[in-house]
Amino acid sequence: MSNKDIASEILKNVGGKDNVTANVACMTRLRLGIKDNDKVNVDGLKRIDGVLAVVEADTLQVVLGPGKVNKIAEPFAEMTGVALGSDEDDEATVASDSKAAELNNVKNIASENKKANKAKHDKPLQRGLQHIANVFIPLLPGIIAAGLINGLANVIDYQTGQAFVTDWWYMTIKTLGWGLFTFLPIFVGMNAAREFKGSAILGGIGGTLCLGVTITGSPLSSQAIAMPFTNAPYTVGVGGLITALFMGIFFAWLERSIRKFMPSVLDTFFTPLLTVIIGSLLAVVFLQPVGAWLTTAIYVVMDFTYTKLSVFGGFILSSTFLALVSVGLHQALTPIHVLLNDPTGPTKGINYLLPILMMAGGGQVGAGFALYFKSKNKRFKKMVMSSIPVAILGVGEPLMYAVTLPLGRAFITACIGAGFGGVAASLFHLGAVSQGVSGLFGLLIMQPGQQVQFLIALFIAYLGGFIVTWFFGFNEDRINEIYPE
Repeated sequence: MSNKDIASEILKNVGGKDNVTANVACMTRLRLGIKDNDKVNVDGLKRIDGVLAVVEADTLQVVLGPGKVNKIAEPFAEMTGVALGSDEDDEATVASDSKAAELNNVKNIASENKKANKAKHDKPLQRGLQHIANVFIPLLPGIIAAGLINGLANVIDYQTGQAFVTDWWYMTIKTLGWGLFTFLPIFVGMNAAREFKGSAILGGIGGTLCLGVTITGSPLSSQAIAMPFTNAPYTVGVGGLITALFMGIFFAWLERSIRKFMPSVLDTFFTPLLTVIIGSLLAVVFLQPVGAWLTTAIYVVMDFTYTKLSVFGGFILSSTFLALVSVGLHQALTPIHVLLNDPTGPTKGINYLLPILMMAGGGQVGAGFALYFKSKNKRFKKMVMSSIPVAILGVGEPLMYAVTLPLGRAFITACIGAGFGGVAASLFHLGAVSQGVSGLFGLLIMQPGQQVQFLIALFIAYLGGFIVTWFFGFNEDRINEIYPE
């Protein structure tokens, strides 16, 4: 079947274009917003040639595989008339047709457990952090591309003595890498305003106040400009991405507030005008200092954890990350990763946090192998072995929500085992030039020359999770209770 034929079959089995509210292309999945789930023929979807699996979660997810999903998503979006979105969910699921059914079964179980866990921990903090994550997640494709460009360009410049800096094609690519991070506050402001129900372009205008560039024709270079109340000198770009986030949220709130009392005949002209003028003046005076302080505090805490606590900090970070993921608090780290990958920041674009956190998945993989080899429960063993391959590739949700977390003790031992991988990542001073992937795919984003050390750290996480779970995390009675044969 052609890609267009597959798209047509998928559309037919999800109830037609009138039943689709959203199309989102992930790395391996087509995520669909559905109006009426009763109109979806899940069994029919699974039988379509090219569909590896179907996952029924918050959205309907059709697993098509890396690369293939984009070729099918585009004609699908054209057929529905709904614009194709993008979501860089690091789920690099690679499944063969023969294993797709079992993998789908495991993911359905994981999805149900995740929903129950999410409902249990669905608090205002988690919901707020999810909103923040929604601001940054659509930016990840650009951040990944720009981060990799910057990392490779640095290596090329160093190895060749900047031999290509006079070549137009090289400087074009290099400019794109740095350009994304230079103007990233605008995109953050736009996404924040959109997420909080405001006009994206107004949030983008607010984001321009956070650019670290001097405005053309500005008198800043010839005379000092004092701020009110403090008489501190006016400085462009104060607060960076954190302030841009605050600005987008504030502009959205201000726009909605002004629109409530603005007469309809004047709304088109004066609501955006007042939003921008009032919002920018208040933001520069109040929001930028707060954003600058918070940004500095984040760097100080990260430096203390990574530099002062050293291997102990690596153990704490990697061993507690899965717990944060299970309750949704890991969303708070999304803007921090973006800050660390900013080449204009203190870390020069090298994210030292991400490799440590990647070890959490390695601890789970090791725990999964220990459970598989020690248990006699055939149903459970089959479920574990269906989850491990995708966990190795960086998709840990099936293994966590379907296996280790329901068992309780195995989840704890997996976390402890991951800590040893975090220690190794700290000792090796691993750094990532980008983000968006995990597991073995983490090799793609490590600093050039650190690939072997990354594999050693990941193997230590595997081994740690295996040993600790083998001796302290196994309970066959508990397994038989949860997964009766």
